Amino acid sequence: MGVFSNPPPDFSAAKINELANVHFGIQGEVEPLVGERDQNARLITPDGRSYTIKIANTDESLALLDLQNAAMAHIAESGLRVPIPLTDEKNNPIVFVKNENHNSRHAFRILHYLDGVLFSSAEKSLELLESLGDFLGRISCSLQSFSHHESHRPDFLWNLDNCLSVKHYTDDITDPNAREMVESVFARYAKIIVPKLAPLRVAVIHGDVNDNNLLVGENNRVNGLFDFGDLCTGKQINELAIAMAYALMGQADIGVSSRTIIGAYVKHFPLQKDELDILFELIEMRLAQSICVSSHRARQFPENDYLLVSQEPALSLLRTLSAMNPQVKVCLARAAAGFKAVPNHQDICDWLRANSRSIGPVFEPDLHNQPRTVVSFSDGAEGSDLADDTDGYIRWLESKMQRESANFAIGLYAENRTCYKGDQFIVAGSSKPRSTHLGIDIFITAETPIYAPVAGRVYGVADNDIPYDYGGTVILEHLAGEHVFYSLYGHLSKSTVDLHQVGDTIEQGQLLGYIGAQNENGGWAPHLHFQLMTTMLGLRDNFNGAAEADRMDIWSQICPDPNLVLRFPPEAFGFSADQTDHLTQRRSATLPPSLSISYKNKLHIVRGRGTWLYDASGRRYLDCVNNICHVGHCHPHVVEALASQAGVLNTNTRYLHNTILDYAERLAGHFPDPLSVLYFVNSGTEANELALRIARTVTNRKDVIALDWGYHGNSNALIDVSAYKFARKGGQGAGEYTQIAELPDPFRGRLRGYSGDAGRGYADSIKTCIETIQNTGREGPATFIAEGISGCGGQIVFPDHYLNHAFEHVRSVGGLCIVDEVQTGFGRVGEAMWAFELQGVVPDIVTLGKPMGNGHPLAAVVTTAEIAKAFDNGMEFFSSFGGNPVSCAVGMAVLDVIEQENLREQARATSQSLLAELNAMKVDFETIGDIRGYGLFLGIELVEDHETLKPATATANAIINRMRDKSVLLSTDGPHDNVLKFKPPMSFGESESAMLIDTLRQTMAELSC
Repeated sequence: MGVFSNPPPDFSAAKINELANVHFGIQGEVEPLVGERDQNARLITPDGRSYTIKIANTDESLALLDLQNAAMAHIAESGLRVPIPLTDEKNNPIVFVKNENHNSRHAFRILHYLDGVLFSSAEKSLELLESLGDFLGRISCSLQSFSHHESHRPDFLWNLDNCLSVKHYTDDITDPNAREMVESVFARYAKIIVPKLAPLRVAVIHGDVNDNNLLVGENNRVNGLFDFGDLCTGKQINELAIAMAYALMGQADIGVSSRTIIGAYVKHFPLQKDELDILFELIEMRLAQSICVSSHRARQFPENDYLLVSQEPALSLLRTLSAMNPQVKVCLARAAAGFKAVPNHQDICDWLRANSRSIGPVFEPDLHNQPRTVVSFSDGAEGSDLADDTDGYIRWLESKMQRESANFAIGLYAENRTCYKGDQFIVAGSSKPRSTHLGIDIFITAETPIYAPVAGRVYGVADNDIPYDYGGTVILEHLAGEHVFYSLYGHLSKSTVDLHQVGDTIEQGQLLGYIGAQNENGGWAPHLHFQLMTTMLGLRDNFNGAAEADRMDIWSQICPDPNLVLRFPPEAFGFSADQTDHLTQRRSATLPPSLSISYKNKLHIVRGRGTWLYDASGRRYLDCVNNICHVGHCHPHVVEALASQAGVLNTNTRYLHNTILDYAERLAGHFPDPLSVLYFVNSGTEANELALRIARTVTNRKDVIALDWGYHGNSNALIDVSAYKFARKGGQGAGEYTQIAELPDPFRGRLRGYSGDAGRGYADSIKTCIETIQNTGREGPATFIAEGISGCGGQIVFPDHYLNHAFEHVRSVGGLCIVDEVQTGFGRVGEAMWAFELQGVVPDIVTLGKPMGNGHPLAAVVTTAEIAKAFDNGMEFFSSFGGNPVSCAVGMAVLDVIEQENLREQARATSQSLLAELNAMKVDFETIGDIRGYGLFLGIELVEDHETLKPATATANAIINRMRDKSVLLSTDGPHDNVLKFKPPMSFGESESAMLIDTLRQTMAELSC
């Protein structure tokens, strides 16, 4: 497609046939073909062979014809279907003929004719477009190795690199709107694109892969290319841009069509990022170039209809492309070619994940601790039939939230919705409306304040006051390391807009605004639309809140999951309120009724992390009672140790293995001499059962002295010595060989206070038990067993020197002393590694369990070498799983965390502040009778009367259930279940302590305690 001063030749069919016969020895029937500057014809020989006759314009250069012939021959060698020139008897592909009518001389060529349907006549399916990209990619590959001295045509009119040379032809465009649009394309090209051209790759390109130069075979795939008249050296990307300019005409979905072509092209010829970044600009420039030239030629030759054959489709496509966001088009091109649509997307997402703990809440109080539900706007979802009835939807939503006791509702990210109406959801260049949600919705009461989760500055603020838009909108700009990202807060009140100006600095936690009512938020139910953007796409005060479903691979990079900031757990997005009732029914049908379950409103816990437990709705609860997960739920170091060893070896102790020895040596190092030998088992029950067996074997006695309200395990032998079990409902009393000593309770017991005298006085009960045993004719007890601090007794801390005196009595008659550290061990008491150390004693046997494996079944008995030797009486001790490599690896990891995270010191410091706050509360709440404990093993005993110490059991029960509803998990203990027990994971720190105190204070005030 060039502009020539002379018209095309006009040889008659008879003359063409004659010339073909004279020069190339072929003749037949001649049919005219379309041509703008040359005369083209098809010659069909009597035996059915077809050829293309090309008679060049008198302005045509012989060197350029040689260039075309050479390029076609080169491409043909690659197996691609292009015309191949015939040669005369002297092996010349070009001969010269004279036109007698005009006394003009013309180059005459004959090319092998390519059968097929013109691309312009074929149905432009995606399969056809894919084949175009595939064919063109192979053409580009072939031309990479082609060069010719005549290909450098910088002044050639149709060289896209020379497009500004036709800018003055815009005056020939008769439609003023079209002229303005084309002029803007030229202006943008000169300002934005020209500076980007210099470093781009250069190659010989066909330069005119249009729908009238392409052939389509019977399989509806592009299989041929002809008309090499625009061949030139230019920017490599021009080849694809020119082809797409024509191929996209008439396409309903520019995004899908262009991605199809680009994706097929790069399979053969990979593109570079800087080429892709201007591809669509070059497509538009080619269209503008074509419109200018055709308008100019139409004015010169008004009788030539061919000149305007493609102008209206070109104008239509240019209007569509101009309406599309320029940066979105870049993203489309990058994604189609296999690059990231947004290069910094992953870096921003990684930064947000890495800094998640420093991101603040959007709402106060934090929604993570509040009951919620999920709403869906997808087709067929509950409530979706009310999409056109906002008032009805609001009533339905309020009813749903009330029914499910939800304080707010979550609307989902990346959900394809049916509720979006209005022209603003129609997308230029797409056959589909914007329907897929790019944010997360938080449906909550109007006028609820919202806060900045990350520091930044105000990038945009506006009242987007049209139906189905955002209403009050604030957009913040933030830094993620070296990268910029943005957060959008939509559907806010009109008053919010007046709070900010562009450029204002916003601190983390600063008030941003308020949730807008229906009449000011675009007509929606009151909610926050929260969205992240990795690029603003050149926009300022607004941004799409929904995108086309088939472009979400791109839009998810432009607008990543907002949960990177909101940090709701995954369960929050798939919750069904029916799950809890269903599980309760299944539990009652398959598990025994004696297996208790906590709280009036049952908890369906699905995940744990640190000090938090998460239910099936994603709501989180502060765990203040789970001392089993000692260093925090699912601590990554412990999990890694478990998984790593499980993938290598897990067997029993009948083989030599380093792990059990390393762990035994390390753990023994935490005990005072002479405690140095360890027996590994799986649970605290097994440990205490073994401890009793050792004591009875070594002493050759059966009697056991245990403390009142003690609990040591669920085996028969341990139930016999656990008053917490045998003395309560369903119990059958103490075992035959059990003596129960007085619980040394400094608050409720016979002797009050923690003095040494009280300790000595309570220890006298041990003497009484010994005397009772001896009065039966037996020598004395095999053992005395006690917890380091009595847990089930009510978190009872013993008076000073109690265990010292008790041990003296027991040892004086040959008995052994066992301290049960199943609940209190491993630094929980803060001041020491083991609770017995607080009493200044060294037991003969120590039992460990619960926290030892952070939830993994791991327990141990620790004793002296002398006792271990005495126990070795010929009967083997063996535990199938005790001390296996996986368990020992887990135990080692737990010790790692305790030491590396300094959890003992944290427990001590946290306890000091907690006890101070609790004692301050004691002044305000008469129900608090006593506060006691060490480290993270505390008890709050509630009483109705400080004189009689009547237990406030009902109040304690009400508190823990009300606290549960406020996302803080506590439990009760003690003989009367009136002691609030507090023994959380050791990762419990300052912020958790503040939440506990605030919630407890609020709850006790509500219950008038």
